Amino acid sequence: MANLKGVRGAPDILPRDSSGWQRLEDVARAILRRYGYVEIRTPIFERTELFVRGIGEGTDIVEKEMYTFTDQGQESLTLRPEGTAPVVRAYLEHQMAAQSPLVKVYYLGPMFRRERPQSGRYRQFHQIGVEAIGSDRPSVDAEVIALLIDLLVEEYRIPDLQLRLNSIGDPACRPKILDRLLRYMRERASQLCPECQKRLERNPLRILDCKQEGCQRLVAQAPKPLESLCGACADHFAQVRSLLDLLKIAYTIDDRLVRGLEYYTRTTFEVINPHLGAQNALAGGGRYDGLIEMMGGPSTPGIGFAVGLERVMASIPGDAEEQTALQGVYIATMGQDAHKSGMLLLQELRRRGVRGLIDHEARSLKGQMRQANKDRVRYCLILGEEELTQGRVTLRDMAKAEQQSLALEGVIEHLLELERAGTR
Repeated sequence: MANLKGVRGAPDILPRDSSGWQRLEDVARAILRRYGYVEIRTPIFERTELFVRGIGEGTDIVEKEMYTFTDQGQESLTLRPEGTAPVVRAYLEHQMAAQSPLVKVYYLGPMFRRERPQSGRYRQFHQIGVEAIGSDRPSVDAEVIALLIDLLVEEYRIPDLQLRLNSIGDPACRPKILDRLLRYMRERASQLCPECQKRLERNPLRILDCKQEGCQRLVAQAPKPLESLCGACADHFAQVRSLLDLLKIAYTIDDRLVRGLEYYTRTTFEVINPHLGAQNALAGGGRYDGLIEMMGGPSTPGIGFAVGLERVMASIPGDAEEQTALQGVYIATMGQDAHKSGMLLLQELRRRGVRGLIDHEARSLKGQMRQANKDRVRYCLILGEEELTQGRVTLRDMAKAEQQSLALEGVIEHLLELERAGTR
């Protein structure tokens, strides 16, 4: 009988890699708190209608990529392909607007789309996303973009990233934008790829985002949304740009940037890593001022973004594990009595908040030291029968490759002081 294997496009995150993922998540949580965001956790599946209404029937996600199933109660459910629609559903259902005029939440977790697996694109993938719901002020747009750049550039330290920015108007100017684009594209419909020929009637703005060479040639001369913005949208976009300039955040105007979801209005943005090849978008987002009303709520503005963690991991220079700081204590023992004493020390260290490890396999000292290196601990306590008799212990600093002999009685307080000094 053949061994069972995982689903293609849904890779395991093994223990050797999970520390790097935890670091990304911890760093994100810290900066999100600084910006005033609190966590929201929505279910991994929702009613299919939520995504059809929220994302749009004419999108690739709804038409081709959703994992949809019928449960025992004959209800159609879908594994979440993105995070905004579930957050908006929760915002309305739990009347979160009553808590604050501007609700700022973030989410972190897996999403699911049945795409063709390739480098940087998976069927189960992970996102960190934020949503700021309740204000249409340009300063909120600028703050959301500043948060994204702080996270990717200042915290994750990913080099050479490019921020691309656009505005795609609102219901006041969208008809004019679409009319000009449709007239241009219908005259050249035979030159469009088969997919964009379908988009021509159901979601024409997506043609601007097509990667096919023939379509790109047409798009280069096509009318752009920025050329047809109404006065209010043009003023909003000018203020967003002015604030980004004030914050010294570099950006490029990309008049073809429309994003793939129908709910976007006004500001759209994307951060790309030019070193990643075809799947180079690390994050993207924008305004969705009509989404809440579309989903049955009052007219309420909102803006957000999502970061793809798999692509972030691929973008961070060097090995993610090497960037994880050495932490905690490994107790290497020789002899049964020394092992028992080591267990007592270990339990006290753990109760005092220190990461602690010990060998349970009676390996040689050399084998235990090898394991301590693999476990990336900062300190190693070496305790043998002779040290136990003398009431001493050897403390080795794994980062500095230095060691010293200490009295066993005060070693816990000494280690706690070293741990405190290391976090300052």
